[in-house]
Amino acid sequence: MSASTHPLARAGGRVALAGAATLTATLALAAPAAAHAEVEADRPQALAENVTLSFVSEAESSSAGFTTLRIVLPEGVTPGDVTLGQAPEKWKLTATDDGYTVGGPALKAGVDAEHTIKVRQLPDAKELVFKTVETYSDGKISRWIELPTSGEEPEEPAPVLKLKAAAPGAKPISPSPAESTTPSAAEPTPSAATSRPDASTAASDTAADEDDGMSSGALIAVTVVVLLVLGGGAWWLVKRRAASSRS
Repeated sequence: MSASTHPLARAGGRVALAGAATLTATLALAAPAAAHAEVEADRPQALAENVTLSFVSEAESSSAGFTTLRIVLPEGVTPGDVTLGQAPEKWKLTATDDGYTVGGPALKAGVDAEHTIKVRQLPDAKELVFKTVETYSDGKISRWIELPTSGEEPEEPAPVLKLKAAAPGAKPISPSPAESTTPSAAEPTPSAATSRPDASTAASDTAADEDDGMSSGALIAVTVVVLLVLGGGAWWLVKRRAASSRS
């Protein structure tokens, strides 16, 4: 190949590198933002009493804030065993049939939702699962309710608290008195979509996920086509200049 074709070849290489960078950026933007719901304890031990649990729901929306968190309590912990500790300003706890909700005025977009509860006694178990459903001010719902299957980490894992073995001589205390799950007038009443997401909500979430997937796929496809066109054009120009040089 003539030396006069070298600059064009270098230009073609720069086009290919730029295209690769564009594709990488596109794939990064198409990936969902990483967020988790987590739980910790000041005394993570089976049969421990008056344990404080701390929950953190990481924000994954840049345009809406949290309004409600719904926590499903594990077996051995009843809504009557739980009292609210710290929470965002004006947020209240409301007992449900299988756990509780905590919510109130919407938090600012991008702000994590953190709250603590005190549990009368932890059950005699190796780990506790706290399935969590998060609701944003724009109606979006995130469900951190999945458990590992076949050793694989789920996409939306439920918060899990690992417990140490019970202390020697520790015994279960008597069950707490039954309490009404009806919220007081001062407490926010969760909507049906928040306290028990129905089939219509699940269907709309699935549809939204499919739309997001189609949009991301179309964007990637367009990027690939552009790269092919640019690469083909650069190759054609190189070949044409080489042919002109030989003639």
